[in-house]
Amino acid sequence: MKKIILASFVFGAIVFACQKNAITGRRSLDLMPESEMISMSLTEYKSFLDSNKTLPATDARTILVKSVGIRIQHAVEKFYADKGLSSELKGFQWEFNVVDQAVVNAWCMPGGKVVVYTGLLPVTKDEPSLAIVMGHEIAHAIARHGNERMSQGMVTQFGGLALSAALSQKPALTKSLFEQAYGLTTQLGMLKYSRSHESEADKMGLVFAAMGGYNPEVAITFWERMAAASTGQKPMELLSTHPSDATRIADIKAYMPEAKKYYHPK
Repeated sequence: MKKIILASFVFGAIVFACQKNAITGRRSLDLMPESEMISMSLTEYKSFLDSNKTLPATDARTILVKSVGIRIQHAVEKFYADKGLSSELKGFQWEFNVVDQAVVNAWCMPGGKVVVYTGLLPVTKDEPSLAIVMGHEIAHAIARHGNERMSQGMVTQFGGLALSAALSQKPALTKSLFEQAYGLTTQLGMLKYSRSHESEADKMGLVFAAMGGYNPEVAITFWERMAAASTGQKPMELLSTHPSDATRIADIKAYMPEAKKYYHPK
């Protein structure tokens, strides 16, 4: 009887934790309460900014990133409002910052906390390509991919211990898992996004960029350029967990007709 009750509890927890993606329809298992993930991101984001050189608001690069970010933000909010799913963005306090490091990377924490590294901008080259990357990274957060990775790490390290309890009992390890899940550090080895995560973020990012007024077709030339740049050398930080290959580009091309339905030039 106890085994049946336990099995029923586990099954119920899994069903309750399943999230359905509004764009792709994929269901994901997120064991961490998103409200707690957002709360943790507020602390970690501030800590990261305090320990890194952030460009001032008057810097042209910051102005560019914030401009693109706000357009993507509005696209996300409109998409979810149109679907009657605005509640999924509860707790989001969007913020866009540029960190002065020669790293080809960008990331987004739960709650819309975004960082773009200065090293990415010479690679994106133009505003539409930057929108493709930012749309992709924001899509990871919207789809709660980091939550999935954090959930996997928590189960491995703590056997599914609640996040609040883990923070209390093993704060350093829990903090490291969070940083790995969202790409803040590679010291302990990145918890890599799966192929399904990457494909999902590509599709969602295309929709958000298109709704923001950016031609999604730019994604094809951008990822082709990234693939060519990484040939025969160590992958850029952006590509270390974001595989750029023929399959990815083919998938983007296949999804392009759907993405272009959302495109209205501004």
